[in-house]
Amino acid sequence: MRIATWNVNSIVPRLPRVLEFLEETAPDVLCLQELKTTTEKFPLAEVEALGYEVAAYGLGRWNGVAVVSRVGLSDVVRGLPGEPAFEGAAEARAVGATCGGVRVWSVYVPNGREPDNPHYAYKLEWLESLRSLVSAELSAAPFAVLGDFNVAPADEDVWDIAVFAESTHVTKPEREALARLRDLGLSDVFPRPLKYDHPFTYWDYRAGNFPNNKGMRIDLVYGNETFTAAVTDSYVDRNMRKGKGPSDHAPIVVDLDL
Repeated sequence: MRIATWNVNSIVPRLPRVLEFLEETAPDVLCLQELKTTTEKFPLAEVEALGYEVAAYGLGRWNGVAVVSRVGLSDVVRGLPGEPAFEGAAEARAVGATCGGVRVWSVYVPNGREPDNPHYAYKLEWLESLRSLVSAELSAAPFAVLGDFNVAPADEDVWDIAVFAESTHVTKPEREALARLRDLGLSDVFPRPLKYDHPFTYWDYRAGNFPNNKGMRIDLVYGNETFTAAVTDSYVDRNMRKGKGPSDHAPIVVDLDL
C-alpha cells in the first residue's frame, strides 16, 4: 500500500499538479491539507475520474482537509471531537477515514502566527484535542495521523534555527505538545534523505528558498506500531515542489507492506 500526505495550498489552482501526482505516483491513499475551498466545491469529478473516492471537509477559509482513496473509504469523521473554535468559528482541520484496513487522519494543525497571538493558544488547544482523538483510536488496526503539523520537531528540522528562534513552529510548548502526542504510542515515519542530508517538506515562495534548500520539516507522518512496522520506504517528493504552479509544500510518500 502507498499512502501520501500533501499540503496543496489551495486545491483549485493546484488541481493539475494533484492529478499529475495521482497518475504518476499512484498512491492508494492521499491526505490533503489547506484546500481553501468548501466541501461542496472540491473538484470531485476530476479526482473520481482517476478511480478515487473522496472525503473532503472544507469551510471555504484558509484551511480544509481531505482523504482521497482508491482502496475504500469508510467510517468518515469530519472534525475532532471537542475541538476548540477560533474566535467563535469552527475550522476544517481534520478528517478521518478507514482505507483498505488502515485508519488515517488528515490534519492541518493551526499555524499559531506568533507566540503572543491568540491563534497560538488555539494551536496548543487544538493539539490537545488531537491527542485525545489519537488516544481513543490508535490501538485499532494500522493507524496513522498525517499532515501539516506546523511544528518542526527538532532544531535540525529547520534550515537555520537562529532564524526561527523567536517564531512559532519551534517553541518549547509546541514541541512538548507534539511529544505528548508521540508518547501515546506513535512513531515519526522519517523520510529517507534524497538530494540533501536532511529532508524538508516546506519552502517559502520567496526567491531562492527552494533551490537553496531553506526549508522546514513540518509535514509529518505519525503511525502506531502496526503501521510503522509495515513501512518499507518513505520519501519527500521534491519534484512536486518544482515546475509550474507548485504548492510551497512537497508530498511525503510512504510505502507499506500490508
